[in-house]
Amino acid sequence: MSLAGMSNLYREVILDHSENPHHKQKLEKVTQDMTLKNPTCGDVIHLELLIQDDKIVDAAFTGEGCTISQASASMMTDVIIGKSCDQAIDMAHIFSDMVMGKTHSAADLEKLGDAAILSSVMQFPARIKCATLCWWALRKSLGEKSDD
Repeated sequence: MSLAGMSNLYREVILDHSENPHHKQKLEKVTQDMTLKNPTCGDVIHLELLIQDDKIVDAAFTGEGCTISQASASMMTDVIIGKSCDQAIDMAHIFSDMVMGKTHSAADLEKLGDAAILSSVMQFPARIKCATLCWWALRKSLGEKSDD
């Protein structure tokens, strides 16, 4: 995948999350899990969550994929830990809208942490599914029904 269209700072953050992913492991205790595959490019994300009292107390992922899918999963797990299930679903919607080019407030985008950097993925339509794969796994693991 070419990251040539992105600024150096964005590329560095994305590459760092891809090469040194946060929370890429299996959890000892899991209350929710979901595996999703992107048949277009072969990305696979297995998301594990530990939820207590409607709060995500731990999150991890395993799987293989491109730089964007791995970085997105790393960024997502960073930002959802400590959030309520509703907050996490809201963040997933904000992320999906963002990469599709829909406008959100700065406050909404701030909720995404490093993942807001992936807004530039909209310039690469083939990579949108890579970036959103883990977020769809989150939505489905929390019981949200697919729009498709």
